[in-house]
Amino acid sequence: STGLQNQVSGVRVSPPVQTVYEMKKIRKYIKESFTELLHKVTWPTWSELQNSTTVVMIASLIIALTVWVMDYAFDNIMSFVYRLLY
Repeated sequence: STGLQNQVSGVRVSPPVQTVYEMKKIRKYIKESFTELLHKVTWPTWSELQNSTTVVMIASLIIALTVWVMDYAFDNIMSFVYRLLY
């Protein structure tokens, strides 16, 4: 061989984007992630999940009501100011 294995028409051919080593790393990462999700992660119980959902719903309702009150008050204040000026 004259060293032209990686050359085509005098131009060097780039190596493959992913090597076998990189594919093994990806496979290992996926396997470890699956194992961690299956054995190491503490998943909430159904009761804990329901309680958390209730807390989020109540907090969302309180925030929505607060924004609505602020919007309503600001609308009334600005209407009053505009009536004074025009």
